[in-house]
Amino acid sequence: MPPKKTDLERYHRQIILPEIGEKGQKKISRSKILIIGAGGLGSPAALYLTAAGAGEIGVVDNDKVDISNLQRQVLYENDDQGMDKIEAAVKRLVKLNPDVKIIGINERFSDKNAEKMIKRYNIIIDGTDNYETRYIINKYSLKLKIPYIYASVYKFEGQVSVFNYKNGPCYQCLYPEIPEKDSVPRAADQGILGPLPGVVGAIQAAEAIKIILENKFVMSGKILLIDLMKTDFRTLNIERDDECPACGKEIR
Repeated sequence: MPPKKTDLERYHRQIILPEIGEKGQKKISRSKILIIGAGGLGSPAALYLTAAGAGEIGVVDNDKVDISNLQRQVLYENDDQGMDKIEAAVKRLVKLNPDVKIIGINERFSDKNAEKMIKRYNIIIDGTDNYETRYIINKYSLKLKIPYIYASVYKFEGQVSVFNYKNGPCYQCLYPEIPEKDSVPRAADQGILGPLPGVVGAIQAAEAIKIILENKFVMSGKILLIDLMKTDFRTLNIERDDECPACGKEIR
C-alpha cells in the first residue's frame, strides 16, 4: 500500500534520504520503542522519534513535573508543574504527531515489572539516571534479545552506546559491577548543562532509527564520549567480555 499524501508531506525530508526512502519510512512506522525515563534524555528522544513517525512509543516515568526540570526537560512547559510527567508527556507528544501511538506508563521501573514492560517493544532507550536501573534494563534486554540504547550525562559530559545488538557487548561488559551507593556523584548534586541531555538524547533517537533501518553504522561495540565544555567528541571501541557476569562464555 502506498503511503498517504500527508505522510509523504510530513516525512518528506526523511523519505528523500537514499538511506531511508519510502521503504525505510514504513519500517519506522512499524517500530515499537520503549523510553525508560521521561527526563532530560527521554524528552528529546521522545520528541524526535515522535516527529520521525515511529509506530508506537512507550514512555515510563512516575515523577511529577517540577520547576527544576524545566531547565533541560524540554517535553514540559511552565504550566505543567505539579502534573504527572506521563500525563504531560503524552499530551505534548500526541499534539506533535497524532499518528504515533503514545503509551504512557506511570509506574516506577523495577525488576518486578521490567519484563512485562519491555517484551512488547523492539528497542529500549535508557533515559534513567542511576546504575541500579541500568543493570535491570541490561538483564531483560539480554533475556528478550532487544537492543538497549544506553546514555548518561553529568555536568558537561555524556556517553552513548548500543548494547545487546547482534551479539555485541552488553552494559556489564563495560561496567561489570554496580558501584557502591553514593560512590558516584549525581547530576542532581553536581549540576548539568541544559543542552547536554538534548544533544545526547537526540543521538539516542538517531541510533534507534539506525537500528530500525538495520544500518551498518549502529554504535554497537563502540561508546561515544561527549564533552560540551571542550566541544570534544571521541569514540572508543568496546569488546564483548568472555568473563562478563551477564553475557560471558559461561552464560551463553
